[in-house]
Amino acid sequence: MQNNKEWQAAYAVIEQLEQAGFEAVIVGGAVRDALLQRPAHDVDVATNAMPEEVKTVFQRTIDIGIQHGTVLVIVPAGPVEVTTYRTDGEYMDHRRPEQVYFVRSLKEDLQRRDFTMNAIALRQDGSFVDFYGGVQDIEQRVIRAVGEPQQRFAEDALRMLRAIRFSAQLGFTITADTLAAIQYQAADIAFIARERIKAELDKLWIGQAVYSAIVNLEDSGLAAYLTGDFYAEDWRSFNTENQLVGWAYFALLQGAGWQEILRDYRLSNKEMAFAKAVVTAFEALKSGWTNQHYFMYTEQALEAARYFAQLRQLNVPYPQQSIHELQAQLPLRHKQELVVNGADLLKWSGKKGGPWVKATLEAMLQAILQHELPNDRQQIKKWLEHNGFDKA
Repeated sequence: MQNNKEWQAAYAVIEQLEQAGFEAVIVGGAVRDALLQRPAHDVDVATNAMPEEVKTVFQRTIDIGIQHGTVLVIVPAGPVEVTTYRTDGEYMDHRRPEQVYFVRSLKEDLQRRDFTMNAIALRQDGSFVDFYGGVQDIEQRVIRAVGEPQQRFAEDALRMLRAIRFSAQLGFTITADTLAAIQYQAADIAFIARERIKAELDKLWIGQAVYSAIVNLEDSGLAAYLTGDFYAEDWRSFNTENQLVGWAYFALLQGAGWQEILRDYRLSNKEMAFAKAVVTAFEALKSGWTNQHYFMYTEQALEAARYFAQLRQLNVPYPQQSIHELQAQLPLRHKQELVVNGADLLKWSGKKGGPWVKATLEAMLQAILQHELPNDRQQIKKWLEHNGFDKA
């Protein structure tokens, strides 16, 4: 796992920094994930070299956050973020420090991090630097704030939601003192930008322990300060690998006002459209899907709607075949496959354009989907002449 390109690039950077007389280690989530034998794609390096010193060691660097001590180093194996050891100044906005101070001490750098499992460093020789018991906490599968939890959350209120998200992602338990600190400062989540909250929920929805994470949201008091309703029982058996499905289920649970709630989280148009498709397909399933539904919605949206109906234990007419098979049996899958268009209707009818054109095309599409009419120009023309162009 540590032989992929990202790890190779990080080790190459560390070796070069050490040859130049500096200390350098791998830090953060990559170390945690290596201990958990999970794939890690962001392998970051921390060093006691100052940013300008880092730039003298390597031929190719890019200043991507040099004010915070981060330089992107380009080596043959790939790019690596290299950040100078630092301590943070005073936090004024519950999110970011007003100043950062570069230091030569790895211990001081690790001390400012959020949770013990993220405050472990890995040296090139494979040994760990673990001042705060992160390795043991990973073994015991617990999430514990580094140092005083209230101070950690006062510095950055997003860390409270990160703790919940990690509990979903890893299936870890939040320690009592860390959970108590979240309860004490839960209201501070209001200071965090909605986009940042959404990014955490994106990862929570696809976690291995979503139900227990929603329980943590309730128990911590955070749920009371987040937009929408979070009832853990609704999530007891929920599981997905797709965050779109997570947002669609959250939308379904909100009732009629779901669109306003999801917009508050700054969902993209694509995400909103998927949620709408699933919610409407879910409602349509209560009376049974027709060919029109298999035509209108994607396989992914229909699968999600069917899954939600099963989660909600609804007594509805479930499709007997797979959705993929039912869609494959349709006479056409896209409106563009219609062999007749509005221009044909105008030419054949001799009439002026108007709402009747759209209505006729829709009636024609329905007849084809119901296998009442083949998708053939001559057959359609006869059908229109028989039914009347504006009565089709």
